[in-house]
Amino acid sequence: MNHIDRITTPRPLIGVSGELKDFNGIDIQSSGHKYVYSVVEGFGGMPVVLPALGDRDENGSYTMAELVDRLDGIILTGGRSNIEPHHYEGEPFRPETYRDPVRDSTTLPLVRAAVDRAVPLFGICRGIQEINVALGGTLHPYLWEVDGKRDHRMPQTDVMEDRFAPRHLVRLTPGGYFEEIAKAAGLDSEVMVNSLHSQAVDQPADGLVVEALSEDGVIEAVSLPDAADFVVGVQWHAEFRVLEHPFNRALYKEFGAATMRRAGARAQREGVV
Repeated sequence: MNHIDRITTPRPLIGVSGELKDFNGIDIQSSGHKYVYSVVEGFGGMPVVLPALGDRDENGSYTMAELVDRLDGIILTGGRSNIEPHHYEGEPFRPETYRDPVRDSTTLPLVRAAVDRAVPLFGICRGIQEINVALGGTLHPYLWEVDGKRDHRMPQTDVMEDRFAPRHLVRLTPGGYFEEIAKAAGLDSEVMVNSLHSQAVDQPADGLVVEALSEDGVIEAVSLPDAADFVVGVQWHAEFRVLEHPFNRALYKEFGAATMRRAGARAQREGVV
């Protein structure tokens, strides 16, 4: 691709949410490689890791609106930590529950800014929970203790292929957006997925539509039909081996198309094309 091609067909710039982590006593900002690479693999986008700094200002600068305006799409990643219940008026966590208040203070306003500014948004695992809570929904903080629900937590293994192997079926909502995507790709309305999580959506936020349920009734996917552009969350790890999973490949293609539309429109506004 030459310089002229890059200008006339701008590739979408995709923000991938990160976390503040300790690495041998040093604070680092990071995001899992599979999330970052899925942007390249799934639709040829240009990924950038978004730092967990909170929604700053009053002269701490760095506001979500300014950040979001420069992006063509956002992926909200999974993660070990759970969203603190005070964000949805839930009971406090037990002491042993892993939390990340800096990430919460970053991603929840990030969701609202993206929806307000029509930036395509794709939440994965913790990301679907962030979309739901940011828009006013609630979560099951300890899903495995809910009557009738199976244990969806991650298996204790360091072997990636085993950790992210398919776990169970989900059924796509008849007539829903996900079923339309599946039909367009020639796929069935039942999809085998690799859900790995301890929290899950309880009450969906106003405006969110349930797009998939697991066999034990856990909400596995949502969309926001009234949004100006693509807003979707999945509880499973769609980023893992994207091209090897037909439905995830189709879902990334749909997300990618939305980001490319925004990239083109943004380039025209900024006089790049």
